[in-house]
Amino acid sequence: MHVHPTGEFANHAKDYDHITVVPLGAAMGAEIQGIDVRDLTDESFAEVADALYRHKMIFFRDHDISHTDQEEFTLRFGEFGKDAYTPGVDGHPEVQPVLKEAESKAHMIFGGAWHTDSPFLPQPPAITILFGKDIPPYGGDTMWTNTALAYAFLSDTMKNTIAGLRVHMSARTVLAEVKKGAEKFGEKSLGGTPLQFDPEPMIAGAFHPLVRTHPTTGEKALYVDDAYAVSIEGMTEPEANAIMEFLRWHVTQPAFTCRLHWEPHTLTVWDNRLCLHHAFNDHDGYRREMYRTTVLGEVPA
Repeated sequence: MHVHPTGEFANHAKDYDHITVVPLGAAMGAEIQGIDVRDLTDESFAEVADALYRHKMIFFRDHDISHTDQEEFTLRFGEFGKDAYTPGVDGHPEVQPVLKEAESKAHMIFGGAWHTDSPFLPQPPAITILFGKDIPPYGGDTMWTNTALAYAFLSDTMKNTIAGLRVHMSARTVLAEVKKGAEKFGEKSLGGTPLQFDPEPMIAGAFHPLVRTHPTTGEKALYVDDAYAVSIEGMTEPEANAIMEFLRWHVTQPAFTCRLHWEPHTLTVWDNRLCLHHAFNDHDGYRREMYRTTVLGEVPA
């Protein structure tokens, strides 16, 4: 590990009137206790949102919610974001299934690399909400990394070097892996998650700031990942790869991360503008059933 804890690690909880917050790690993440998302007042929701922006990822245990409950909670944050990969569930097109069946031996699962959700869109999701319904007894964890904290640990020289650069976010590598799995393994889904997408705009992608500024908190964060960042505007491939490979290594150091062990009926919420996340394909023989909604984001700036 290159980075060690210093005064930059400040994931302590604030005192709230309506919720109790228990930090998960030094870098990010927190459990929200003492409240049910199906019964939020404006005041209690404001505290939940504040905790989200503070801790980057929050989660609730023992929430046996319906698709409608998840939709209503999502709309508290804003209008639904676009999902580029799946058709949604019957009667609830904004609720996206994230599945791996027990019998599946998929070479790749949904979310199986460090990534931010759908950054190839002109307006990537601001917030992602994921509900874990059927959870393996072990395996299937998710990790997140705090890209704002990672930015804070860069030298001033590196910050000045990458300021103003624009990263090309494209799904071309991910879709190539999906195609490879379909040809080699006969997969018509991603580990059991049904897929339905238009590849051309996903591959064309979008150019976004390599360092983006959060519209609510003003924090600066690195916007680069393993799955979708493919080049840097105005740079040759070797030049761009050198910068991106360093930043990918830097941002995913263990010191910047937290890891969640899912339990049945766990509800997670994360700030897609300040986080990367990674799911693990390590639970063959056990079913994993989850449902995702997203909140429409702004054009990154």
